[in-house]
Formats: sequence, C-alpha cells, structure tokens
Amino acid sequence: CNEDHGYVEGSIRGISTSNATEKVWLISQALGDVAFAYPFSLILFEIQDTLESPPPESQTMKKASIISIVVTTMFYLLCGGSGYAAFGDHTPGNLMTGFGFYEPYWLIDLANACVVLHLVGGYQIYSQPLFANVEQWLAEKLPHRGVLNKDYRLKLPLLAAFRLNPLRLCFRSAYVVTTTVIAIVFPYFNQILGVLGGINFWPLTIYFPVEMYLKQSDIEAWTAKWIMLRTFSAIFLVVTVFALIGSIEGLISAKLS
Repeated sequence: CNEDHGYVEGSIRGISTSNATEKVWLISQALGDVAFAYPFSLILFEIQDTLESPPPESQTMKKASIISIVVTTMFYLLCGGSGYAAFGDHTPGNLMTGFGFYEPYWLIDLANACVVLHLVGGYQIYSQPLFANVEQWLAEKLPHRGVLNKDYRLKLPLLAAFRLNPLRLCFRSAYVVTTTVIAIVFPYFNQILGVLGGINFWPLTIYFPVEMYLKQSDIEAWTAKWIMLRTFSAIFLVVTVFALIGSIEGLISAKLS
C-alpha cells in the first residue's frame, strides 16, 4: 500500500489509458515482458548434460523445472503486485532506476550488487553455447596461433592456481563490453525486453520442444495428442507475434514521444 496516503494505488483494470487501442498495446507489451522473463529453456540441455543417473535426467529436470517455474512466478507476482500497489499508474518499468529517489542508499546499492551478481552468472550460463561455437570456430581458423589457443597456468598470491586462455579472455571480455554498450544505447527498458521476449519465446520455448517431443515420441499425425500439441504451438505463435508487434509499437512510440 502507499505509505504516504495509507491506501493501495492502482485499480483492478490496470494502468489507465485514454483509449482501448492504447490498452491493447500495453497488454501486448506486458506479454512480451512476461515471455522474456521465462527463457530457462535455453539452458535446460546445458544443465541436463551435467546430471548423473539414476534417476533419469528427464525425471530430475521435470521436477526441477516445475519447482523453478513456481518459485520464479511467485517472485514476479510479488514484485509486480507490490510495485503496482505502491505506485499505481506511476510504477516504473525498471524498479531499480525508475524512481525519483535513491534512499535508503544502502538498499539500492545492495540491490544493484545483486543485479550485477545475477548478470555475471547469466553471462556464464546463457552465453555458453555462443562462447563454445565462436571459440571453436576461431581455433579452427587460427590453428597455428598457439599463444591464443594454449591454456596458461597462473598462480596469484593468496589464490589457488588457475588456467588462463588468452582467446577466451579476449573474446568473452569483448562480448560483455559490446553487449553492455548496446544495452546502454537502448534506454527503453520495457519495450526492449518485450521485443526480445517476442523474438525468443516461441521458437525456443514452444516450437523446438514441441517438435522434438513429437519426433522423439514418434506421434502420428492427426492423432489427439498431435492435434493438441500443434494447437498449443499455434496459439502461442499468435500470442508471441502479438507481443512482438505491440513491443515494437511501444518502442517506436517511446522514441517519438
């Protein structure tokens, strides 16, 4: 609730708009943000490869996925609901930078430190397929550059010995710097997330898993399960396109306003 006024801000209808069209665009942008918030399918195989059996990896991953989705959804609902209840229509898209105040400073600093920790881990997890493919390609293109491809063992005072690969160090550092600069260039937080969610969600989270399941299970065409899965994929394709169009419209509107 609002601390200054003692009541809950906002309404059950959501953010106030001047017309129905604007409300539709905001709904589509929200769907894009939700789609961006659930990209875990990108790393399911990476995690599953590290599991030992028994029990079967698929059984462990199914249980872990259910728990992860439930916990993540609870955090998202608490964050979104609390923010809207406190600030109503003035709730910023980015809770960390959208306020007009930065007190208490220690809390904001702690939250920013947690964001940095989260992003460092995110780079390591979500970018591993890209890192592996690019580094393998560079190693094949530069096979005689031993200074780049070789691992060097380093020992620093008070730290355990570790291996350092110049190619990995240079490429990954350049990648992080480049993506950070690109992120800074785009100031429209919600709209950018919506566009990214609209691009990634359906093909990576819906289409490929459904197609792999149909192929692996050898489900015949036009059976009840086949129709159900195809319908499921088609519905989310429409939702994803709707979210992508709305997010692009929001990005253009924010740029022109």
